[in-house]
Amino acid sequence: MHIMEGYLPLEWCIVWYIISIPVIVYGIYQIKKTREETPESTALLAVSGAFMFVLSSLKLPSVTGSCSHPTGNGLSAAIFGPAAAAVLATIVLLFQAVLLAHGGLTTLGANVFSMGIVGPFVAWIVYKFLVKNNISSTIAIFFAAFFGDLLTYVATSFELALAFPTPTFGASLANFLVIFAVTQIPLAIGEGILTAIIWDKLKQYKPKLLEKLGSLGKKDESAI
Repeated sequence: MHIMEGYLPLEWCIVWYIISIPVIVYGIYQIKKTREETPESTALLAVSGAFMFVLSSLKLPSVTGSCSHPTGNGLSAAIFGPAAAAVLATIVLLFQAVLLAHGGLTTLGANVFSMGIVGPFVAWIVYKFLVKNNISSTIAIFFAAFFGDLLTYVATSFELALAFPTPTFGASLANFLVIFAVTQIPLAIGEGILTAIIWDKLKQYKPKLLEKLGSLGKKDESAI
């Protein structure tokens, strides 16, 4: 698996493919619709995918002495929605599996589910909730990126606990959460800060496009 450099039994590889594929198909439709309505968003879509690729390719030290990865999924989720982010994550993870020996093709469905579906969906929910409550979009994008990163690892812990419920599912889940989710918190904070910096630059140079995509909060729209 991409997140923890391990393996899943065949049946669970298949299950996560089955769950992930409908979301990816819907995401392709969403991207096609967005590009038809706002053709100028194509470059921003590519930048969002590149941001996800670069961050999720990094191996950074974790507090346990091992290595872990940012995800970069909060930015695209906030701008284009979670389904579009799932498509970008699929492309990113496919390239990493084939070209970087990072993750595997058999576990691509599981990796997409955690990094491309759960993480972006949580990030999108957090971002939309905060901006609708008049929280600055910069603060909102920080928390979106933070929780998108963190919940990716929580989802991975659930995937592993379901596949390896030893001695019980609860005990296995607790162990995996400590190993992957808790140790991810410092990296998630760093990703949130970096994403907020990138977001402020996008607001500075592409405010009209972000407004057209419906990605800005009320405070940002009134400032344009």
